[in-house]
Amino acid sequence: MQLEHLLLGVTSALLASVALAQELETAEVRYRDVDETYAVEAVVEAIRQSTVSARVTGRVVEVNYDVGDYVQQGQIIVRIDESEAKQVVVGSEAQVAEAEAAYENAKSALERARELAAQNFISKSALDKALAEFRVQEARLKAARAARSQATTTRSYTTVVAPYSGVVAERLVEVGEMATPGKPLMTGFDPSAMRIVASVPQYKLPEVRTSPRVSVEIPSLNRWIEGQRTTVLPAADPRTHATSVRVDLSGDQRDLYPGMFARAHFTIGRARKLVIPAEAVVYRSEVTGAYVVGNDGIFRFRQLRLGEPAGQGLIEILAGVAAGERVALDPVKAGMATVPR
Repeated sequence: MQLEHLLLGVTSALLASVALAQELETAEVRYRDVDETYAVEAVVEAIRQSTVSARVTGRVVEVNYDVGDYVQQGQIIVRIDESEAKQVVVGSEAQVAEAEAAYENAKSALERARELAAQNFISKSALDKALAEFRVQEARLKAARAARSQATTTRSYTTVVAPYSGVVAERLVEVGEMATPGKPLMTGFDPSAMRIVASVPQYKLPEVRTSPRVSVEIPSLNRWIEGQRTTVLPAADPRTHATSVRVDLSGDQRDLYPGMFARAHFTIGRARKLVIPAEAVVYRSEVTGAYVVGNDGIFRFRQLRLGEPAGQGLIEILAGVAAGERVALDPVKAGMATVPR
């Protein structure tokens, strides 16, 4: 009886595994003409990254964003107490009103002096004195208006806005702290303008300069990004004699951050290689493999020896599978469909 139950359980598991295996998408192992690449380690950095600092003195009364938040250009990120700046504006407006009154009075006095001088009722020196007083009051009015404009501008500095849309990378201030001119408040970067920087040996620079295509691999995200413009910096490290090469990335990379590890794959030729989709590869500690479909329709894990990434989401296979075999594109589900021994 126990043997019958055991056989029934194994049969049920086998049928369930076969049924699940039939639902999984597979890809054929085949030879293809693919890019032959030169791979080099790189670091992600933002093209636009900046630290916003305070421009006035005052107590921080509001911090609207924290690390990881996405901020639109022009949105208020920090507010500084504007009481002192507001009083300066009020005082400057009073000075402007006083200067305008003095200016109007001097202007009227000059007009009367000109009328009297035309009738020879006052001397030329009296007219010159009235003209000089008018010019003095005119200059004072200009200075008062300039002071008011400066005070208004200074008051606007109490509201700190985002210079461009981006992600907050670091928050450097808390509510209640004193802000002073030059004190850093927040650091952010624009995820829509990212690049990687790689250190390339001098003997590889000719191939890198003429590379028609660059693919950037982000291992931690299991993502490949097409490189855009490649820039070779006109300087070399005197210790390693390597040159920094920048590769601009395409698209808005919101989950990509400065400092992340990357690999740049520069196309340097074409070659015929045995390849499979990179998504089919399984990494188990020191073992690398894939789930291969047998003639009985069941997936079995097989160890592989990998070569270089071949671009277009493919990876070279040096050993482990043969052309014509099929591998599972979803290793997790394929592992569930594996028949227990």
